[in-house]
Amino acid sequence: MMPATQQVSPRWQRFLAFDVGTQRTGVAVGNRISGTATPCPTIVAQGAAVWPKVAQVVSQWQPDALVVGVPLYPDGAAHDMTAVAQRFARRLHGRFGLPVLQVDERYTTTEARALGAADTDAGAACIMLEQWLRELP
Repeated sequence: MMPATQQVSPRWQRFLAFDVGTQRTGVAVGNRISGTATPCPTIVAQGAAVWPKVAQVVSQWQPDALVVGVPLYPDGAAHDMTAVAQRFARRLHGRFGLPVLQVDERYTTTEARALGAADTDAGAACIMLEQWLRELP
């Protein structure tokens, strides 16, 4: 899920994950020790209005690094939302100065729905983050 070029420091323990959408952004917080994630309230905002809400959740959780789900087609090809998520990741880094890791988030929304998540977007962020945490050394 994580490109080899992205190095993860063993000192990083707490991660905040974002499942980016055009109107809703799912959020989850997780940690390396337990390898689990917990959903946070989904951010419902568009454009520039999303950033004060992102700042609030970053301030609340004080993560060591941020994780952004990058959606891809089943064959791994990029689509319109791929660029949106990558732009969000660059802006996160620019605004907060924290390491930002981009991970493949294919099928997380489908899985969250299948599991009956009360908030599909936050559920997808949880699934993505837990999958990624399991792959850490």
